[in-house]
Amino acid sequence: MLKLIIGNKAYSSWSLRGWLACKQSGLPFEEMTVPMFDEEWNKRTEGDEFAPSGGKVPVLWDDKTVIWDSLAIIEWLADKVGNERFWPKNDAARGMARSMAAEMHSSYPNLRRECPMNVRKQFEKSELKEEVRREVIRILELWAEARARHGEGGPYLFGTFSAADIMFAPVVTRFVTYSIPVPRFAATYMEAIIHHPWMEEWIDAAQEEPWIIEQYEQAAQ
Repeated sequence: MLKLIIGNKAYSSWSLRGWLACKQSGLPFEEMTVPMFDEEWNKRTEGDEFAPSGGKVPVLWDDKTVIWDSLAIIEWLADKVGNERFWPKNDAARGMARSMAAEMHSSYPNLRRECPMNVRKQFEKSELKEEVRREVIRILELWAEARARHGEGGPYLFGTFSAADIMFAPVVTRFVTYSIPVPRFAATYMEAIIHHPWMEEWIDAAQEEPWIIEQYEQAAQ
């Protein structure tokens, strides 16, 4: 059976992506949560299970094969169960979905830094820094283009739930947590993501976690 090592469900955006990927695969997997940044964190991440990842989560073990990084986990699982479960069948849609996933993977450092994921909080709306606002606009533009060009057949970016939605799911939670205003089409998309059964399962589980990371408990400045 697959084994997925994740961090706190309240805070770990990359873990959410890896976990959603495992859910999307339809394969059974064992889940192990390792609280981030507590007094045992460094000791744990020096162990054999974490060694290939450099002490980061998520980490997926498939028998003796280890895959770290959420996008790599998506691709590994897609290879196992078929690309059509993760990516659109249409060539143009699939090309756009892969590009959006890769951009999400490598971009938006200001949004990540200023608005860390915390699915247990919702702060009042506040003025975003200009560099964050620009990244939010870019994300909304991508969502709008995907929905307009390839969104027929369902409420997700490319109609049906795909790897692109997995990659942007933590952004959706950030927009909710920090009360970031979005146009109606984006609010509708976000509603679909937040109320996806897997997202509800993740968010419900996060409410039960006992761990607190103070730096993630403050509103964006």
